[in-house]
Amino acid sequence: MRLIFAGTPEFAALALEALIAAGHDIPLVLTQPDRPAGRGMQLQPSAVKKVALAHGISVFQPEKLRDPATHEPIRNAGADIMVVAAYGLILPQAVLDIPKRRPGGCINIHGSLLPRWRGAAPIQRAIEAGDDETGVTIMQMEAGLDTGPMLLAEALKVGAGETAGELHDRLAAQGARLIVDALARLDQLQAVPQPEAGVTYAAKIDKAEARLDWNAPAELLARKIRAFNPFPGATLPLAGETVKIWRAEAVAGSGKPGQVLAANADGIVVAASEGALRLTELQKPGGRRLASADFLRGTPLRVD
Repeated sequence: MRLIFAGTPEFAALALEALIAAGHDIPLVLTQPDRPAGRGMQLQPSAVKKVALAHGISVFQPEKLRDPATHEPIRNAGADIMVVAAYGLILPQAVLDIPKRRPGGCINIHGSLLPRWRGAAPIQRAIEAGDDETGVTIMQMEAGLDTGPMLLAEALKVGAGETAGELHDRLAAQGARLIVDALARLDQLQAVPQPEAGVTYAAKIDKAEARLDWNAPAELLARKIRAFNPFPGATLPLAGETVKIWRAEAVAGSGKPGQVLAANADGIVVAASEGALRLTELQKPGGRRLASADFLRGTPLRVD
């Protein structure tokens, strides 16, 4: 099948690799423009662009797709289907109408079981909310935000203690497998409208959300820490500093919020508004990520 692929991060790159391996003809890839990254803030290509260039596929990187002039490369590709995964740009109706297949010429790989967690950050929001289950939905795209009819969906259990980064990798592999399966069976799949009940929205992660407060229940803090690992990394005040917390779990304990209840090789236990949090991997400003035992060697804490 002749495809255009639109995507940007690693979640999408795995799907692109799977489609190439499946033998699809992909004359054009859309991805976001190169962005500054790293300590030197040098322009870096997206994960999708790297895969496309490695396979000799033409890459188109518009800032936006509102201008009709930006639609010409897409139209000229003559694709039957456009596959979209975490692209990061809104596709106007004029672009959705370009692929030849009718109906459903644009197909999206979404990292949740729709209609739960429509929007930009479904993986993080599922962990933050304490969902036991999530998954991938393959859907036909329309002008609304992740509102189109569903072609295929598969559930995935969220692991106990699983971070957003770890869940992302499993969902990316699942999405890559499902899009290949969906395209192979496209004529047999029935597009099913999404239920009206159960709609939730996964707003984009704001860095300010990662500044946590001990005046919250320990279970909620633990979920947020997992949801914001690896980006943007949750922070909490500890020993007079704002420390990034990479691994933690809710445990029994009580005290004034922020009070250190224990500090040893098993972790640093700090009271929250309800229960306590055992911190097991931490990072001081400008420092490295450290297991709690190593952290305590450089930063002894007084147990109250």
